[in-house]
Amino acid sequence: IAHERLAIMDPESGAQPLFAAAQRGPDGTVTVEEASVIVAANGEIYNYKELYAELAADGFAYAPKTGSDCEVLIPLYLKYGLEGACAKLRGMFSFILYDQRTGFYGAARDHIGITSLYIGRGPDGTVWIASELKAMARDCPSLEQFKPGHCWRSDTKDFVEWYAPAWRALEGLPAAPCDYAKLREAFEKAVERRMMSDVPWGVLLSGGLDSSLVASVAQRFLKKKVAAGAGQWMSALHSFSVGLVGSPDLAAAAKAADHIGTIHHPYTFTLQEGLDAIAEVVHHLETYDVTTIRAATPMFLMARKIKAMGVKMVLSGEGADEILAGYLYFHKAPDAGELFAELKDKVKQLYIYDCLRANKSTMAWGVEARVPFLDADFLDVAMSIDPREKMIDVKSGRIEKYILRKAFDVPEDPYLPKEILWRQKEQFSDGVGYGWIDALRDHAEAHVSDHQFSVAPHRFAYNTPRTKEAYYYRQIFDSLYPSLAAAQTIPEGKSIACSTERALKWDA
Repeated sequence: IAHERLAIMDPESGAQPLFAAAQRGPDGTVTVEEASVIVAANGEIYNYKELYAELAADGFAYAPKTGSDCEVLIPLYLKYGLEGACAKLRGMFSFILYDQRTGFYGAARDHIGITSLYIGRGPDGTVWIASELKAMARDCPSLEQFKPGHCWRSDTKDFVEWYAPAWRALEGLPAAPCDYAKLREAFEKAVERRMMSDVPWGVLLSGGLDSSLVASVAQRFLKKKVAAGAGQWMSALHSFSVGLVGSPDLAAAAKAADHIGTIHHPYTFTLQEGLDAIAEVVHHLETYDVTTIRAATPMFLMARKIKAMGVKMVLSGEGADEILAGYLYFHKAPDAGELFAELKDKVKQLYIYDCLRANKSTMAWGVEARVPFLDADFLDVAMSIDPREKMIDVKSGRIEKYILRKAFDVPEDPYLPKEILWRQKEQFSDGVGYGWIDALRDHAEAHVSDHQFSVAPHRFAYNTPRTKEAYYYRQIFDSLYPSLAAAQTIPEGKSIACSTERALKWDA
């Protein structure tokens, strides 16, 4: 077991791997042997203090060796087993656990796949598990992204699902009417959970609805904590935005920051800086998906500057579009049934696209991105709402993410200015500046010949690139991760504007 740590909680003593601390019962008998269980984990367990209290109340008191939130995985496993432990967690995580008493080892990934994890099989039948594809790409003829919401067990050599929310299993449609106060409170709790940190942190602020709500709610809680002397590292919230000079996001973010009262840091990049970073982005993100790379490149450049300021953690707004029907193509959803099916699939696929982008483009520079909209409890509330309330009807004023906007439209105590609260959705890669997409297409046109593109089906039989831009990213990926198994970690499928294949029929 090997681990490279980004220390957020207890940076002084929480080095990994983590070893079980010896425990004795009231009569002095050993209840947990020293180092009997070993864990290496990435991510954050936001409810670890509550879990220690729950364990103690359940007759399994455990005195941890460290202040690391991830050490709670050890007593949870000892008490409830691997799947039972995962079901107790609220957070973002991927971990591997080894039980020296029995020789059992297992691995698990959080409910959505916010943190990265891969599993591979060696030619000799060995099982490899790592948070990055590059750790095993040249050694394993079989590779796949580790399934979110699942464990892998060495005793069965198979996956076991531990996350199966009621809304995902529904055959019909959820019927709960939207309770705006309940939706708002669930999101506020999700943001507050993610403010747990022993190091400097901030918020990513594009000026769109999602990131602006994250920043607004975080600012409110920070002010309360500072007023109460809760020992935060800072007395003011820092926010960060990125874009080309004159981009929509930079202007909107400045306006949002001014209203919220953050110390705002706008970063600009040039088209050439973005183009020069593409190969690095593909290297770190381990994908060739066009939309992901377009959006990840500015985020990657921004994360480098954020880390240079000494900031190790940021809150970010990923997930709202998939949960609350925020993409512009949802205007074409023919009915609530089609919309709900699309939302479920979009949430299920987040680990391949937006979560991968947010996690890897920031972690490349040692910055952790936390995503409140993907909180499990918030998901339960938001995905249980009747999808008819998420349908878009511009004529009646119900634009995309209407119920989220309405939940935070509190005139007596405004979270955001009206022009931001009701601002129409921008794709991140569009919002950073409309010239960015044109530059990428022109760059690919200059670097991929007509002949190269014509033989793409022969060179790349799997997931054949459909544009020169897609070909350009694919050949970079192939130079770094040349096996078919590596390419197959990105699924095949046609799409429009981030949709699944289902939505192609909406245009028919």
